[in-house]
Amino acid sequence: MQVEIADDVLNKLRRGLRCAGRREIGGVIMAEQVKPGHFRIVDLSIDKATGGRAHFVRSPEAHREALDAFFERTGNEYSRFNYLGEWHSHPGFPVVPSIQDISSMAELVRGERGIDFAILLIVRLHWWRKITASCTLFRRDSSPSAVEILEIRTCLNTSFVR
Repeated sequence: MQVEIADDVLNKLRRGLRCAGRREIGGVIMAEQVKPGHFRIVDLSIDKATGGRAHFVRSPEAHREALDAFFERTGNEYSRFNYLGEWHSHPGFPVVPSIQDISSMAELVRGERGIDFAILLIVRLHWWRKITASCTLFRRDSSPSAVEILEIRTCLNTSFVR
């Protein structure tokens, strides 16, 4: 799988990460399917209230509104624009999924909501501008796998979970 991140989403991430400082924040990822296996992240929600220094659990209610607004903006064209997964920051830790992150995402795709796959994007801001990220794919009945982040700009470095 390949994922690209729109410039305005990178800017939104930077602003949110700066405001949060050393506190973890996160939300849901909304994307456009460019072609099978290739997605462009076009929006994301930011939960600025629930994170701590080493833990983030998003509030589903706060992000439901962001998803509903996204679906309305995209004409409810679910086959092209849809929920792609979750994101959160690791301001004080490497950008790799923790055991708890892996467990939460595996539970999400095994759950009853009919989500066959989802990604987890973990980000960290360095020196107020540079974003380091990892992206991992979670599929029902499969092991987590690395996702390639495309169109890398000088402000975005990637590391992959293997």
